[in-house]
Amino acid sequence: MPHYIYESRLLKTMPGPVCGVDEAGRGPLAGPVVAAAVILERGRIPKGLNDSKQLDEETREELYPRIMEMAVAVGVGQASVDEIDLVNIRQATHLAMARAVRSLSIAAEFALVDGNDAPALPCKCDTLVKGDGRSVSIAAASIIAKVTRDRLMARLHDEHPGYNWKSNKGYGTPDHYSGLRLHGVTVHHRRSFAPVRQILTGGEQVIEALVATEKARLARLSE
Repeated sequence: MPHYIYESRLLKTMPGPVCGVDEAGRGPLAGPVVAAAVILERGRIPKGLNDSKQLDEETREELYPRIMEMAVAVGVGQASVDEIDLVNIRQATHLAMARAVRSLSIAAEFALVDGNDAPALPCKCDTLVKGDGRSVSIAAASIIAKVTRDRLMARLHDEHPGYNWKSNKGYGTPDHYSGLRLHGVTVHHRRSFAPVRQILTGGEQVIEALVATEKARLARLSE
C-alpha cells in the first residue's frame, strides 16, 4: 500500500509543498489524456488510497470527494485529442501533467511523478516507478485523474452512445470497434493511433480483424 515516506524525505530538505502527479488515458482510442497533481500533508491523508487501477469504480468515486476535501491542493490538466495527434501521446501526457501542476492553488516546490519518464514541469521533479502504489500523493493523483476522465467519457457517451464509452472509456474493446463499424470515426477519436488510422484507410476488414484480436486477448485473460 502507498505511504508518505517519499514526501517526508523530500520535506526534510525543502520548505515547500510536494505534490504527486499521475495521468489517466494514455492508451484509449478516443478522448483526451488527463493528469492530476495532489498535495497532501501528514495527518490529513484519506484512508484507502491506492493505485486507481487496483480500485473498483465505486471505491474511486467514494475517495474522490474525500481527496478533494482533505488535500492541501488539487490540480487537473488535460491534453486534447488534437494535441495528442499533433505531438504524440507521450508529449501530450507531459503537457497535461504540466497543466495539472500549474493549476494547483498552492505552488508545489517538488513533484513526484508516476513512472520513469520525467516531464518538464514548473517545479523540480523526480519519477517513481509504480509510484501510484507506493506514494499516497501519487495514488491520490491517479484517482483524481481516473475519475475525472471517466466522468468526461460518460458525458461524451451521451453525445455518441454508439461506442459504449461509458463502459469502455474509449479503449479498443469489441463494442467500441463495433461502434466504429456502424458509425465511423468521430472528432473524439485519436487518428494518430494505429487502429483508428488503419480503420480510416482499411475499412470493414480492418475492423473485423481488430475485433477478432481483442476477443482473443480477452479470452486468454479469462482462462
